[in-house]
Amino acid sequence: MLKGVRILHISTADNGGGASRAAYRLHDGLRRAGEDSRMYVLDKYTSDERVKQFQSARGGLAWMGRNARRLRLNLAERRYAKTAPPERTFFSEDRTPFYKDACRQMPEAELVNLHWMAGFLDMGAFFEWLPGEMPVVWTLHDMASFTGGCCHAMGCERFTQQCGACPQLGSKKERDLTREVWRRKEKYYGGMEAARFHIVTPSRWLGEEVRRSPLLGRFARSVIPYGLDTEVFQPRDRRFSREVLGIPQSAKVVLFVSHGLDVHLKGFKHLIGALEGMDAGTASGIFLLCLGFGAPPVLERFPHAHIASMNEDRALSMVYSAADVFVLPSLADNLPNTMLEAMACGTPVAAFATGGIPEAVRPGVTGLLARTGDAAELRGAMAELLGNEAKRAELSANCRRVARAEYDLSVQTGRYARLYREMLGAL
Repeated sequence: MLKGVRILHISTADNGGGASRAAYRLHDGLRRAGEDSRMYVLDKYTSDERVKQFQSARGGLAWMGRNARRLRLNLAERRYAKTAPPERTFFSEDRTPFYKDACRQMPEAELVNLHWMAGFLDMGAFFEWLPGEMPVVWTLHDMASFTGGCCHAMGCERFTQQCGACPQLGSKKERDLTREVWRRKEKYYGGMEAARFHIVTPSRWLGEEVRRSPLLGRFARSVIPYGLDTEVFQPRDRRFSREVLGIPQSAKVVLFVSHGLDVHLKGFKHLIGALEGMDAGTASGIFLLCLGFGAPPVLERFPHAHIASMNEDRALSMVYSAADVFVLPSLADNLPNTMLEAMACGTPVAAFATGGIPEAVRPGVTGLLARTGDAAELRGAMAELLGNEAKRAELSANCRRVARAEYDLSVQTGRYARLYREMLGAL
């Protein structure tokens, strides 16, 4: 126990995308363990009274100032509207329209745990506001904190050299927006004492990327994987789950889950390509189940069902339990919540070997891997899992065992509580 120490998690939201769900789960797990954990968010979706939502200042002058800042930020990025490739990753600035307003409403705390804050917390304002004695833990959910704005560098090495001439903006200029953002971050982080600033990455892969960063590489870091409630995410009765979802009992169900089906990095088109390339014998009996906003393509060869959204975790566990294989064709990823949720429900995973995914998807143990972007290899992994019921049952048991041992919420929160105690004791 942290003896009443107030812990504040700052996140753009408390639900919605993977980063916000992960942040809320950590907060909730700490609360269950008896810690005084709170959240501060821009967008609130839960009914948790311990989550405080930022309120934009009202009044003409406040409105004018906020919109003037928003306009300047939009214009800065709009310069690249014609050159940026259509399939770039999400891009975020270090500045936001709220500037110092978000810091003024921040709840009191003895320790701050930052998460994904794009569009909410102005980094310059935060580091200027930050009391000199307050320890800060920053849980990274992607690469945006140490690049010039992209959430994943996609093989680009320029984040190790101040960014600039950004391929994701289609920029040819060294002194472009990403160079400006990178150098501002260098100023913010440069003023932080190493003893009170600690980086947490959910995957070893992301930790290695941090190590290579001139911006954050000097700070201490820990790898603490995401956690989830494995009593909520557990194998449910398959027949009942399929009956509820209207899926044939005899089908070989392939599941894809993403906040948005059209999010390029999640690789849905590669799953479609893998399915369309299957021969008649392998394809027989396959049923595609998709969960996420956006319309899936029309697949003449395969029956399929689409669920736009599902925020209730117990119901979501039924979706995973209805599947034979969960397919994760991400082109860039950290440690996807969906992967851990599927494993906790005993569903083997076929995935691209990208980012932190291979740390949980262990070939022949919890699933199978394919080279990133290789639809043919992904097809082979899917076919192998779908075609061997005995092996699939073995992997299912392994998935459940690994999820409970390594990714249960209590494991994650225990490690964070120890880190918090160490940081508070060192000051």
